[in-house]
Amino acid sequence: MPATDDHTPAGEQMLNRLAPCRLLLLPVRMMTILLNRQMTSRLLFLPGASGAAAFWQPLQQLLAAGKQSVCYGWPGFGANPPDPAVTGLDDLVQQVLADVVAPSVLVAQSMGGIIALKVALENPHAISHLVLTATSGGIDIEGLGAQDWREAFAAENPAYPRWFIDCKEDLSARLHELQMPVLLLWADADPISPVAVGEKLAGCLPHATLQVIAHAGHDLGRERADLLAPLIRKFLAP
Repeated sequence: MPATDDHTPAGEQMLNRLAPCRLLLLPVRMMTILLNRQMTSRLLFLPGASGAAAFWQPLQQLLAAGKQSVCYGWPGFGANPPDPAVTGLDDLVQQVLADVVAPSVLVAQSMGGIIALKVALENPHAISHLVLTATSGGIDIEGLGAQDWREAFAAENPAYPRWFIDCKEDLSARLHELQMPVLLLWADADPISPVAVGEKLAGCLPHATLQVIAHAGHDLGRERADLLAPLIRKFLAP
């Protein structure tokens, strides 16, 4: 990047002329970035099948002070336009990996939790913490009481990419490699990912803590941001 003086790149000078915090939309990768000049760890928020960057914004607003944060929107999901370069889950993993700078914290919901775990397995030294909500985590959840949602979801959302419906990742053999702290936030009334799934996932991760939220459902990350924020702050505290 060209510099306008001996010390400050042009892009940084541009940001310095703006307000200390701002919202930037990158349409190709469909993410929003909240930039703060006093940056410490970077918070990366990964949605589930809604694909909506807005899913995590209530929690982002409660947690992002003093941090750089990214809220992703998945191309081809919901109202997001498709990206021809995205043909599978690993393409989304690569998009997130491109934004990982140590120390990064991944906060992920449902399908986003699988992406987060794959990112952490690819670059574990850059990920300081994982926060996962209502995800299968890439483990076998058969027999744990989880509702089979795939075909009904596909019928209701015919424009969604079929690779997402058919994707069945199995990360169980590698989860023991993840040595960073993991906070598992589960709802007590989620038919898609019941508490038994969180309990099994906690047993696969060496440093995981499971917290069950009462009277909450699958979208607890958005609907109960007020309850999740203090739990995550405590988890991330030095």
